[in-house]
Amino acid sequence: MKLSIVDQVPVHQGKTQAAALNDAVQLAQIADELGYHRYWIAEHHATPSYASSCPELVISRIAAATKQIRVGSGGVMLSHYSPYRVAELFRTLSAFFPGRIDLGFGRAPGGSELSSRALAFPNYPSGVENFPDQVEQLIGFLHGDLHEDDYFADLKTTPEGAQPPQMWALGSGAGSINLAAEQGLGFVLALFIGTEHRPAEFVQQYYQQFRPRNGSALHKPQAIIANAVICAETAEEAHYLTASHAYWKTLAFRHGIREGLRSPKDCLDRVKQLAPSDQAYFAETCDSMVTGTPQQCREQLEQQAAFYGVDEVMVVAVTWSFAKRCESYRLLAQAFND
Repeated sequence: MKLSIVDQVPVHQGKTQAAALNDAVQLAQIADELGYHRYWIAEHHATPSYASSCPELVISRIAAATKQIRVGSGGVMLSHYSPYRVAELFRTLSAFFPGRIDLGFGRAPGGSELSSRALAFPNYPSGVENFPDQVEQLIGFLHGDLHEDDYFADLKTTPEGAQPPQMWALGSGAGSINLAAEQGLGFVLALFIGTEHRPAEFVQQYYQQFRPRNGSALHKPQAIIANAVICAETAEEAHYLTASHAYWKTLAFRHGIREGLRSPKDCLDRVKQLAPSDQAYFAETCDSMVTGTPQQCREQLEQQAAFYGVDEVMVVAVTWSFAKRCESYRLLAQAFND
């Protein structure tokens, strides 16, 4: 089974967001040495705890600093951008790093309503009803096969001669399944978003409905699951480390409060002061993560991969300590290499 990483570029231990970006480069180099298959950068705006507002730039820096790992977006929030511009950016990345670039995209805003309006200014944010057309145009620009009735059908996407990136539709539920299958794209099910159970039928539906697209490098369906994973020497330590991310998610998803990450001890102390419903959500969030010793994490991930019928898992580790985060990825890789 392939192991890959989604990096939300968390800001560790009160560092600056600029320092967090350099931590991402260091972690990507470690992942490259450990044999991880992909390293994807998320997109978040106006979020103090995450520094990944421009994934395309981070992809370029990481691809230049690594040797063999595939590098990509996990993902570009397409609703904010012109499909033509995204196609130009990723064709340029592919020209510099042929055969190593992935373009994962999603329809979530990746930030607040205010940041979405700022990204679209002086226009207005694109609605979800436009998303399928944006995807169709993005594919057409990348592969040079826009529908002949499209207004931009005669427009060239530069640089020419660059191999198009692998394309992946990202979703935390059933919303992107039909789109990925109909357009012949890879599909990533983001289990780390939310706490609800996602049935195996989601991925099976994608496999059954998949239709390869002419000119695409993907000739058969390819699905990945992505989950939050914290690996440590002991199960107790792993569970302790989850408190930082689980507390952040509790405030963000239940109250819209997106503050910086806090230490596990601080978070556990603060959880005691929360309302019972928030405490329950915190506990659900911790339980939804894969945590434990290296062997325990390997067993849980193998069970999840078998349940969904995939052969690749992307892991998201968000901790207060950068050293503990690096250790989590090292331990997990060693468990799968044993």
